[in-house]
Amino acid sequence: MAGAGLRAAARRWLPCGGHGGPRAASSSPSCPGCGPPGPGVQCPGAPRFAPAPAPTGGAELGAHLWARYQDMRKLVHDLLPPEVCSLLNPAAIYANNEISLRDVEVYGFDYDYTLAQYADALHPEIFTAARDILIEHYKYPEGIRKYDYNPSFAIRGLHYDIQKSLLMKIDAFHYVQLGTAYRGLQPVPDEEVIDLYGGTQHIPLYQMSGFYGKGPSIKQFMDIFSLPEMALLSCVVDYFLGHGLEFDQAHLYKDVTDAIRDVHVKGLMYQWIERDMEKYILRGDETFAVLSRLVAHGKQLFLITNSPFSFVDKGMRHMVGPDWRQLFDVVIVQADKPSFFTDRRKPFRKLDEKGSLQWDRITSLEKGKIYRQGNLFDFLRLTEWRGPRVLYFGDHLYSDLADLMLRHGWRTGAIIPELEREIRIINTEQYMHSLTWQQALTGLLERMQTYQDAESRQVLAAWMKERQELRCITKALFNAQFGSIFRTFHNPTYFSRRLVRFSDLYMASLSCLLNYRVDFTFYPRRTPLQHEAPLWMDQLCTGCMKTPFLGDMAHIR
Repeated sequence: MAGAGLRAAARRWLPCGGHGGPRAASSSPSCPGCGPPGPGVQCPGAPRFAPAPAPTGGAELGAHLWARYQDMRKLVHDLLPPEVCSLLNPAAIYANNEISLRDVEVYGFDYDYTLAQYADALHPEIFTAARDILIEHYKYPEGIRKYDYNPSFAIRGLHYDIQKSLLMKIDAFHYVQLGTAYRGLQPVPDEEVIDLYGGTQHIPLYQMSGFYGKGPSIKQFMDIFSLPEMALLSCVVDYFLGHGLEFDQAHLYKDVTDAIRDVHVKGLMYQWIERDMEKYILRGDETFAVLSRLVAHGKQLFLITNSPFSFVDKGMRHMVGPDWRQLFDVVIVQADKPSFFTDRRKPFRKLDEKGSLQWDRITSLEKGKIYRQGNLFDFLRLTEWRGPRVLYFGDHLYSDLADLMLRHGWRTGAIIPELEREIRIINTEQYMHSLTWQQALTGLLERMQTYQDAESRQVLAAWMKERQELRCITKALFNAQFGSIFRTFHNPTYFSRRLVRFSDLYMASLSCLLNYRVDFTFYPRRTPLQHEAPLWMDQLCTGCMKTPFLGDMAHIR
């Protein structure tokens, strides 16, 4: 219904030639809202009648620009009926690549944040334990203990420049989004960020960070467990800077990451979850429903996780029941991903019922048994599960999905819990109106930039200021410091680029599968390329195609 409302509103404002814009507002032979296409040039969508005198400059031209502005505001209002909001479903599955579940015979899963979804209450526990390890074992200042975990500070996918102690958001083209660079808990001015990188916002990631985003100079925080790590890193840097203490950036970074690692290695996180699974594990019944449904339809299942067997066993018993292993054809724990996918040297070891290692040689992977470590090459040889008939789900784009898609041709599904919240924000009237007007204003700026007299430049400057304010408002709806994990102001983030590259499907949780038949085909929407000239919102609102017609450009050439 909302789509029909949009189309109806668009039809009311399109002229007979389909070029866009309200005819009644036209004061020149150009398309309404376009501005004059250039001396002696008739815009193809313009009505064929004697032209009205064009503004000659000064206050008259300024009034002309503001009239176009008001026309566009009215058009945007009419294009967005109330029912246009709430169009996106947070429980939907989104496709980057066409995939038919009918062709998928084998389903694989990671455990943490895939089969087992964890409550956000886990993050302050990780932060506090790692903070105390820094103080008590690494002898960091006692004053750091005053910092508590702030869940609204960081987002997933950020990059950290170790030598500059700079936490920042980078887009798909390796540019820092200005206004999203922080040292400690304080924003770094845009001018300083540009100066730090030699007069540019561009970061040469190919020189400074490896394929898995682990450095040596820049680290990307890709998993959900990294949220407390970023928060702690920022708090420690903030304390040292605030107290004028000298420190080596590389040492501080390593100490913080080691403290976070200790929380996992010492089993502290596992203990918290095991003590109160009702508090920390979410949607367990939905995980059971997904697995049972797949098995009932004759699908084969396997589990590959880096977590230890005792922890996985307790969690699966809580979610699925004591016979959970009967659902899986193969279970592999402590797999050491991502090297599991690339290193051929590590053999599989079998575990007994108590989790103790066995010494017998592995010649097959048996249902109901538990295996440790191993490698994907032996896995493929023993199971013969190859290519696009295998679909593997995980939350870490590098450790879980990248090698499987690029090297082995498996289909992949990314679990992105943040997606649910971001879609709910996108569905709000505030976001929809802010974004649509922002796009329309951008289109107006692009068309009207040919006016360069003093009065017009003042108008354009006011529009640029309003556009920047709109961008900041839209960004803050998601996160005050860093915005959305999927977008910078207009470009996709580096995280989004990796998401599209390494996943066929992405969704907020595994339970989204329950909304689709097991033979459902996912068709990605045709995302328009810039040269394909679809009806973008800014084109509807400026009454013209985004790229000027060749005739319009004649006076420039």
